Amino acid sequence: MSGSYPYWRLSLFYLFYFALLGGLVPYWALYLESLNFNPEQIGLLMAILMGTRIIAPNLWGWLADHSGQRLAIIRGGSLVALLVFSAAFWVDGFASMALLMFGFTFFWNAVLPQFEVVTLRAMGTARNRYSHVRLWGSIGFILAVVGIGALLDRVGMAALVPTLWLLLASIWLASLWVKVNVDRAVESSNSPALWAVLKRREIQVFLLICMLVQLGHGPYYTFYSVFMQEHGYGKTAIGSLWALGVIAEVAVFLVMHRLLQGWGLRRIFIGGLWICALRWLLISQWPDLAVVVVGAQLLHAVTFGCLHAASIAFVHQYFPSASQGQGQALYSSVGFGLGGALGAYLSGVAWSMMGGPQVFMAAAIVSAAGAILAWRMLRVD
Repeated sequence: MSGSYPYWRLSLFYLFYFALLGGLVPYWALYLESLNFNPEQIGLLMAILMGTRIIAPNLWGWLADHSGQRLAIIRGGSLVALLVFSAAFWVDGFASMALLMFGFTFFWNAVLPQFEVVTLRAMGTARNRYSHVRLWGSIGFILAVVGIGALLDRVGMAALVPTLWLLLASIWLASLWVKVNVDRAVESSNSPALWAVLKRREIQVFLLICMLVQLGHGPYYTFYSVFMQEHGYGKTAIGSLWALGVIAEVAVFLVMHRLLQGWGLRRIFIGGLWICALRWLLISQWPDLAVVVVGAQLLHAVTFGCLHAASIAFVHQYFPSASQGQGQALYSSVGFGLGGALGAYLSGVAWSMMGGPQVFMAAAIVSAAGAILAWRMLRVD
């Protein structure tokens, strides 16, 4: 399976990176709730987690493209994120927690877009099998979300911070093990400038669609665990639900290269967004029906797996080689950053005012709007 590229060195980084995400996304809001933060404060803090993606990936993407030190930036960012997160062992106030989350995510969020570039360049002609490497991130998420959920049920929320610290340390160590020669010293003078690329209509529509995808995911990433807990699910059950979604995602990653060839980017974006709308509708209306909740989680295969892989392929296809670091950073910052931060903050504000079902219904409407936009304006293969 590895061919001529360092399959296991690349895969291990994804394993630990998304294992950390498997601890943060499902359980950090519950941890903040255990510190007696209210829904609006939780929404704002989770917005910081997403919001640093607006600036950090673009800053580090520009630096990586122009310095040629992509791996050094990945390693340095991982180490600084670890050092800053160490303060979580004693932080419990709102202002200090906000500063902590800004500090460590500013560096942690800068790492993945650059590692995506490293992976695609290291794979060379085998890059259509990117999803076979990326699936190890999904496996890491599954192991973490199930294991940490069981740990928290048994030990309590106090176990979360040291567990996340160990995962951050593992990300840094994994980055040291990656040894591939993919850096390029400077941007080619023959390549179009990034601003010129951004003038293209298909790029603008793509970025807007990415923002709407993550805006719709805002209530899920911020309050899904809280919502399920309100409906009587324990942490182990909640972790299992998160894991189920990512298991379905893994299955899609294994065949994604065929889906891209057979369906094309435009159809995947349109269909994926309609399925996003269906998923949030199901969660909104029938959270007490186990069969519906399980079905909604299986749709994660499309709402994240297909849409993310298609977005990575879009950047690789429509951004010039010398600007792909900034292209991946833009995808991350506009989608997960701007869209994710707005989704987290607005869902926190609306949660107390409208309640969980209405917030997830609003997410369904946003996703449907994204599907219509993709159908009307996205003209790509």
